[in-house]
Parts: sequence; structure tokens; C-alpha cells
Amino acid sequence: MEQKQQEQNKQSEPDLRNSANDTPWKRFAHPLPSLCFGLDIGGSLSKLVYFQPDDKGGEEEQHKKVMDYLLSNNQYGETGLRDTCLDYHCPLLGGSLHFVKFQTRRIENFIRILHDNKLICSRESIFATGGGAHKYEKLIASELKIASYTIHDEMKSLMKGIHFIFNTAPNECYSLASPDYETRVSYQIHASNGPYLVVNIGSGVSILRVDGEDNFTRVGGTSVGGGTFFGLCSVLTGCQSYSEGMKLAAQGNNYNVDMLVSDIYGGDYKQFNLPGTAIASSFGKMIRPESRQQASKADLARSALVTVTNNIGSIAHLHARLEKIDKVIFVGNFLTGNQISQKALSYAMDFWSKNNIKALFLQHEGYFGCVGSLISSLNEVSSPLSSPSTSSSTISPPSTSPSVPSSST
Repeated sequence: MEQKQQEQNKQSEPDLRNSANDTPWKRFAHPLPSLCFGLDIGGSLSKLVYFQPDDKGGEEEQHKKVMDYLLSNNQYGETGLRDTCLDYHCPLLGGSLHFVKFQTRRIENFIRILHDNKLICSRESIFATGGGAHKYEKLIASELKIASYTIHDEMKSLMKGIHFIFNTAPNECYSLASPDYETRVSYQIHASNGPYLVVNIGSGVSILRVDGEDNFTRVGGTSVGGGTFFGLCSVLTGCQSYSEGMKLAAQGNNYNVDMLVSDIYGGDYKQFNLPGTAIASSFGKMIRPESRQQASKADLARSALVTVTNNIGSIAHLHARLEKIDKVIFVGNFLTGNQISQKALSYAMDFWSKNNIKALFLQHEGYFGCVGSLISSLNEVSSPLSSPSTSSSTISPPSTSPSVPSSST
């Protein structure tokens, strides 16, 4: 099964041999070690990428043991999950990339798994980014006793990872087609396609204006992000994990919790083209005792998710207008398996911009920081990027209906 997946990935990988000016892509000046890790330790989730070389000649027993363990499991410990659907072969590196995530609060368990299973030896290196890379530096260095532990800047790693995967992973970027936002449409974008916004949704949210591969600026953000959703969900429903909160939200109806335009006007607010289903006040119905009794935990979770999503959409839309930008790329683990938010963000961008601002998404959502950290540690030979272009082709649909943006978006 593992081999079949890798063969499929190889068959669909992009051709990197020629660019617009026929300059061939070059490999990195120094080949990757036979095994290496990139780690992004966030406030809520940690993300890990590890590299599997094509050339296994002379592979040491230690490295073989590590790869056998990593590739024979899809779950590690209590919260560690491998995203096998995101694995892909990268000719530029001469091997394949594999992706794992786990809750940062379990970082000590992660280190224990590495140590107890002898998955890392004294000659290995870890390239890390994120706030936790600094917070847990002493713990990782003392427990694993590795050759080196290198920390890279979080935003630089994010952007380097995005641009690297843009140009090495097949069908990475996509949008959701209106009017139902059920169908994914492939969208080709390159570093030279700037300017565009990158909205990185982690525990909080950072918004970057990108004008080129190494030319970007943080223009804003908000403290209301994925951590806010998980925190609200935990308090309101008692859920124990982010995935449990997302499952509850998928089953709920926020209209039982949020006050709608129709609750105030008795229908649409036609003067400003606001449908009756637009949200006038998030959690607004909870001021009524009878509504509090009728609202289920799933309804509360859905309202928390929609509230956070609408806040992010509103701020992203306003920054796009302020910066005069028509492409907004949403990334981060908040979007993993989260079709509700993807559809709501797509609808909000289209509705409030009158189809002038495009919401875009990336397949590897929350893994760009760890990939960028890994790539930052390599002596890279400059490689040209393809010329600006956009194209579309239908690939695969998600499966939930869009949420209506709030009237303040």
C-alpha cells in the first residue's frame, strides 16, 4: 500500500526541468543526509516533516529501523497522526517527504517515543521553528543529545515552505467553485505571481503581504484563531480534543445559537443586500433562557467555529482591500478537514468583494513551517520560478454547505 501510494505520487509530480526561460532546475548543492527532520512547534499543534531518500544504498541499520517504524505506523502515541494523503515524492531532494502532527502539550511524549524507540541518534540533526522551538530547546537538546538543534525564524520558514511546496508538490493550490463551493478547482500560483496575502491560521492568526519569494511583510493578524475555537469548544461542550470539537461542529446548527438578520428584520435587509440568514450577532440568541435550553453542544460548537471563521474572513477581506490585493491564501492546521470554514471563507470573499477577491487554499495546510525549517538548513542553489499563470481543472469535492458570513464581515 505504501509503495503504491509513492508510485502514484511520482507519476503525478510536476515537471521541474524547464521554466519560462528554459533554465533547468538544479538540485541542492549538498545532498540531504539519509534521514532528517523539520519540526514546527506551535502553541496548540506541532508539525513534523521527515525525509526518505530514494537511494537506500549503504543504508545504516539505525536509519532503516527509523524508517521502518515511521512508515509502518499512521498513529504515534495518544495524539500523533501521520497524514499519509499528503506524502509526496520530490525529485529536487531525491526522495519523499512524510508528515506527522501531534498536540504540543504532548511534546514530552513525542521526545520519549523518539528516545525509547531509538529513532534518533547522536549524529542526527533537528531543524525547528515556531515559538515552541525556543520554549522546548533545552528539553529537546538534553533528552535527545543530538548533534545539532537549529532554530529558524517562524515567518521566514513559513514562506520558504510555501514557495518550496508550490513548486514541487502536484495540485497544491486550489479554490472552491461557486455557487455551492462543493468542487475544488486547481489553481496555479508561483512566487512571481505576487502580490497576494497569506493568512496563517494557527492558535492565533498572522496576515502576510507577499510580493515575491523573499519579499514579504506582516501587515496584521488577530488573537482569535484556532486556539480560540478549541478553547471555546472545550469550555462550552467539554470536548477533549480539537478533532472532537470539529466533529461536534459538523453535526450542529449555529442558527440555533446565533442571532440572524431575519430575527431582527423578519427577513432580508434588502437596502444593504443582506440575506435573512446572515449573522447579525454571534451567540446572540443565548441571551434568551429558552434558546439556551434548546441549543445542543453541537450547536454551540458550530457557532464557535463560525464565529472564529467569520472574524478571520472579515479581517482578511479588509486587509486585502487595504493592500489592493485580489488573492488571499489561507493556510494552517485550523483548516485541516475543516470544509465548514473553507466554504465560509470562500463565500465571504466572493460576497463582500463582489467576486473581486479570491480565496485560495493549499493541500499541505499546516506543514509549511516545518518544511521551510528543513529547507532553510540546506545550501540551496538558486532555481528559477515559472512565469505567472493561472489555470483550472476540476479535481475533488469537499462535502459541506457554506456558512453565511456575518453582516459585519
